[in-house]
Amino acid sequence: MLYKRCPAARTAVKVLRQIPCIGPIRAALLLAIMQTPHRFRSKRQLWAYSGLGIETHDSAQHRYVKGRLQPSPKPQQIRGLNQDHNHEMKEIFKSTATLATRCAGPLHDFYAGLLAKGMKPEMARLTLARKIAAITLTLWKKGARFNPEHLKAQAA
Repeated sequence: MLYKRCPAARTAVKVLRQIPCIGPIRAALLLAIMQTPHRFRSKRQLWAYSGLGIETHDSAQHRYVKGRLQPSPKPQQIRGLNQDHNHEMKEIFKSTATLATRCAGPLHDFYAGLLAKGMKPEMARLTLARKIAAITLTLWKKGARFNPEHLKAQAA
């Protein structure tokens, strides 16, 4: 295994293994696919790459009314998750979220909190997958330890 010979990869796997429900195989797959967390400036870029980003479409933000340019009253249309993504990364984060919904721990508590607020289970799992992706990126970039106290029920 390559990550056993490379000190940087070994450190990255140790950091990723701290996240609940990410075992040795998922950590190795994340390392192989992402290669470095510095490819992504923000969690939103990672979400888009992983197929967890929301796709919106807008035909026009402004229109002419009586010769004057005015903002269009039509809101952006949400079309679902982006289709152009890395399928393996999406599978890793979605399967980790599914496992976290069944196992006791801080991620399950986060999921239960979303359900208690009235969120649909499939949307709560998606939010949890996005939260796991954001945690993965943050911990890997900073080399920090996972702290369940930092799990907040705000926007993933």
